[in-house]
Amino acid sequence: MFLARSSCHAQVRSVHRCALTNLLVALLCCLTTAAQTGKGSIVGRVLDTSGAVLQGARVELPVAAISTVSGNQGQFSITGLAPGSYNLAISYVGFASFVQDVTVTPGQVTHLDAVLKVASKNEEIVVTADRPHGEAEAINRERTSDNILNVLPSDVIRSLPNANIADAVGRLPSVTLERDEGEGKYVQIRGTEPRLNNITIDVINVPSP
Repeated sequence: MFLARSSCHAQVRSVHRCALTNLLVALLCCLTTAAQTGKGSIVGRVLDTSGAVLQGARVELPVAAISTVSGNQGQFSITGLAPGSYNLAISYVGFASFVQDVTVTPGQVTHLDAVLKVASKNEEIVVTADRPHGEAEAINRERTSDNILNVLPSDVIRSLPNANIADAVGRLPSVTLERDEGEGKYVQIRGTEPRLNNITIDVINVPSP
């Protein structure tokens, strides 16, 4: 009788162990399945290069069409995300955009501290000009001339309030005018009489005025 009872108790303990083992295995399987099919989340902070927090930064997951803003401590949190890879974009006025790929694990929290740099603005100034005319060409002709030469370009003549060509020529150095009723009539070059001046028009000699 004693042996029979001992055997019976041993069988009961064995059954209990088997039941407990099966229960633990089943619970572990349930937890594993829940972890594999559960949602994940992304939390972090938005900072600048000096470590100061940036409040009000816009945090976006464009693919999931989810957006939020950073809090007064620069913190942000996006929960209920399906497992997978996301492209996280953070923007803040005056700073360059921050873009990074983030992997969300089932049932896990992904931490990310985004450091934004001050945006650099490149300014380009384009200066255009026509081919040198007027005074530039006149100066070059004077520099390369074999004789003493003063050139008065047509552009300069038109830009000045001249009553006639004599007034325009009178603006050249060493040139004086003889006037008649206020208008220039004769040209004197370095004090020489007007009748002694040699005048050409289109390389053709003309009588002195």
